[in-house]
Amino acid sequence: MKVKALSAVISLILATPLCANAQTDISAIEARLNALEQRATAAEARAAAAEQKAARLEQLINSNSQSQTVHVTTVGMEQRVAILEKQSDEAQAKVNIAQTQLNEIQQKQSDQLANTKNKEGTGFFSTNTNWGDLKLYGDVEYNIDAASKKGQLTSMRTMPGNQKDFDDNEKWSLNGRILIGVDGERELKNGNYAGFRAQPMADMTGKMNLDDAVFYFGQRDKWQYKIGRYEAYDMFPLNQDTFVEYSGNTANDLYGDGFGYIYMMKEGRGRSSDGGSMMVNTHYNDWYFELNALVEDGTSVFKDNEYHGRKLDNRKNVIYMRPVVAWQKDNLTIAGAIDANVISKAYGYDDENGKFQDQSRRTGYGLTVKWDTLADDPINGIVANLSTAYLDAKDENDFSIGSNVLWRKFQLGYIYAHNDIKAYYHKNGNNSGQNDTYLTLNPGKYNINTVFASYELPNILDMDNFKTYLGAYYSRIDGKDDINVHSSDKDRYGARIRFKYLF
Repeated sequence: MKVKALSAVISLILATPLCANAQTDISAIEARLNALEQRATAAEARAAAAEQKAARLEQLINSNSQSQTVHVTTVGMEQRVAILEKQSDEAQAKVNIAQTQLNEIQQKQSDQLANTKNKEGTGFFSTNTNWGDLKLYGDVEYNIDAASKKGQLTSMRTMPGNQKDFDDNEKWSLNGRILIGVDGERELKNGNYAGFRAQPMADMTGKMNLDDAVFYFGQRDKWQYKIGRYEAYDMFPLNQDTFVEYSGNTANDLYGDGFGYIYMMKEGRGRSSDGGSMMVNTHYNDWYFELNALVEDGTSVFKDNEYHGRKLDNRKNVIYMRPVVAWQKDNLTIAGAIDANVISKAYGYDDENGKFQDQSRRTGYGLTVKWDTLADDPINGIVANLSTAYLDAKDENDFSIGSNVLWRKFQLGYIYAHNDIKAYYHKNGNNSGQNDTYLTLNPGKYNINTVFASYELPNILDMDNFKTYLGAYYSRIDGKDDINVHSSDKDRYGARIRFKYLF
């Protein structure tokens, strides 16, 4: 009776139509398949049990001469076993048909997804070539700033011919820009892809600038080559750096003679106003490798093309080679890099004897460690960075170390810089020309201590793409030896309100 009941249940189940068309909901199909497989498995188990009983009966038949009754019972049992096996085979056949239909549906969905990834369909807006998708997006960033004077390091600013303040004054300003980004990309099923990115910016003063302008191609998750305007791996991340102001770090400002410099491994990182970059990168397990090359006018790093009191003459473009090796495991990332100009005698000056003095030797070394649990816990997760950098340059050695921690949208950071200026040249009198004479001075060393903080205000207008940040910094510069800092210029500080809107 149990077998007949099972047969009736299986017959009713098999009578239900499976996967009428490719648009059937996959979750419903999978539920039905699971039910079929469970019932078929139960049927097979019952059939196996019946076979075992039949085998035991056959053993009794062979050992018992009076087997007629037992034989009849065995024949009946074998018939039931045969029925169960047939029903089990039919159920399995139905399961196979349903699985085939499910595979067809999944393949169609996979093809549709592949078409999207292959950039052969329509993206954010359509193209007339059908060779890829375009994505349009934007980034609005406007600031309300208040900042103190920077303060020049040396007392030589009061000497004739050296009165440069580089607009060193208190700053009350409104500034910012609107960025419109356009990305285009096409990816094939085998992982090969190519694309571009263009990010023009319109600032508040009415000028047009450019953030990224890059072309790239490669194989997904294996290797990539890119060329254009972009930024390479950040070896001194400030994270939520709403407002940190000092003389320069060549990422958002320039090296200003006599105003202090915080070296951050960014001279060869990219986005130069006087050159372009190209890069090759690859992944291997937990390792990431990158080699970036920046070709530019090397004197563009320095404010007014002046370094240590001398006007620089550019003879040929520099090439900054910047290899980076990074290892990431779970929440921990460790990266090391070198940032070095490999072209000698690229720029410098002619001394009083007419001999060219090369000033283009600049080699930097950096190490950064990051701990990030924000993805695992968006509320209580933290992002912590510890970075250090060292620059070996002509007549100058700079060392910087910094750390910052972000928790619950609040960040606190600290940067220490210790620089050693080994030579500084001061021009005699107000004469200008090839016959100028200079005094060689020994300025000495100076330290810069900077503390900065930022906070993202929560739930502004309940819009997750509109953010408001409060930022502030305090920095103090102290000189030694021949470096003098006016007491009123030792402290530097500022505050900012930033409105950021993404679309």
